Amino acid sequence: MDQVTAISCEPGTLCFLCNICGANSLTALHRLSREDVSCNGCGSTPRARAVIRALSLELFGKNLVLGDFGTRPDIRGLGMTDWPGYANTLAEKFNYQNTYYHQEPRLDISAMEMPAHLLANDFVISSEVFEHVVPPVSLAFENVAKMLKPGGLFILTVPYTNKKETIEHFPELYDFTVVEDNRTFVLRNKTRDGVIQEFRNLVFHGGPGTTLEMRLFSENSLIQYLTDAGFRAIKVHREPDFVHGIWWPERRCSFPISARKRPE
Repeated sequence: MDQVTAISCEPGTLCFLCNICGANSLTALHRLSREDVSCNGCGSTPRARAVIRALSLELFGKNLVLGDFGTRPDIRGLGMTDWPGYANTLAEKFNYQNTYYHQEPRLDISAMEMPAHLLANDFVISSEVFEHVVPPVSLAFENVAKMLKPGGLFILTVPYTNKKETIEHFPELYDFTVVEDNRTFVLRNKTRDGVIQEFRNLVFHGGPGTTLEMRLFSENSLIQYLTDAGFRAIKVHREPDFVHGIWWPERRCSFPISARKRPE
């Protein structure tokens, strides 16, 4: 009997082994979603566990629990505001550094140049970041490629749909500010041509005034962005992994994507 089946599971529940902390967990199926805090140990979500599964498969060729990753200081990795629940262990296993937009060590993935000390990585993880990057988002994909060694691995998650194209909410964004007006938030923008724009009904992730949704990606356009930035071996990790609690019923999309920088 394995660790997972040692849990007594009632109908309508999912018993799983968290691949981040190794805890036996169970959750009600009716409340399981991509962002559901469903591990009884570390509080991980299916998305967080899916990120670690994709990383494990692409680095080691097998689906390992994070604690079973080999200690490899020769592997250099970088995260973009990665969740501490797995970032701290990645720092123990690899030569890994987490970065942030709002604090040190800082990384603005939309900047024209990437800092030299953040280059030459074997892998980069970006989970729920690119939907908040200012346009043009193509620059962010190009910058990730610059930060990777040839053949380096990119693990990406963003909310996306199965529609044909990405929906850019503010395609002419240039000189903008978000202000509060009559108990709601408003984005005021001046385009490069000097046209004044105002947008209401804004979508924030994490609460108003924190992370503004700039776009809603489509799967097709994500693959095209990656291809244009010089990535190959692009894979959408859409297979469920019930043993490790990696499944979400809603929309059947927004899965992790892995890609490799083309060799030079």
